[in-house]
Amino acid sequence: MRSRTFLKAEQAPLAWDTPGLVAGVDEAGRGPLAGPVVAAAVILDDLNPIRGLADSKKLTALRREKLYDEIRARALCCSIAEASVEEIDRLNILQATLLAMKRAVEGLRLKPVKVLVDGNRLPRLDVLAEAIVGGDASVEAISAASILAKVHRDRWCVAFHEQYPQYGFDGHKGYGTAAHMAALREHGACPQHRRSFAPVADILK
Repeated sequence: MRSRTFLKAEQAPLAWDTPGLVAGVDEAGRGPLAGPVVAAAVILDDLNPIRGLADSKKLTALRREKLYDEIRARALCCSIAEASVEEIDRLNILQATLLAMKRAVEGLRLKPVKVLVDGNRLPRLDVLAEAIVGGDASVEAISAASILAKVHRDRWCVAFHEQYPQYGFDGHKGYGTAAHMAALREHGACPQHRRSFAPVADILK
């Protein structure tokens, strides 16, 4: 079979799909200047639907937290995985994201016959995969994965804030806000800052 690692969504013909479990996959944390990138994979239970699934960015933090618990309780199985700051700096953010996605899929207790991934890139997997642009808003399993990944990363930021409160990770979640950049200039980079990202690298110069 031809490698599907970097196929665009429109290049993935699905006429030969087979019935079986389908997993949705999404990530959180590609854009921030610090912390891991997180990916989640979810296989929903068609007989136990979850109402209100949507793109995590369109939901309030409180709603995401409630759905996070509901997904963990009612999905057939789910998996959350990370790629570390060291891996991001060594591989680049795209490859680290694909690595986190691969880990999330491989962490599923049940093996899907097909994986639906938000975006236009696919991790290297040993099952059929399709990339869907905007999938976090149109495919419930991907929406569920986006919620798990977002909540997991936000919780990581809150926990990390306790170690380095001077940066304000509990507020900006690692994104390059004015307050975050000011803290970087004042305090320098902490161990979780992505040194391969230009705003961090420029300050370290």
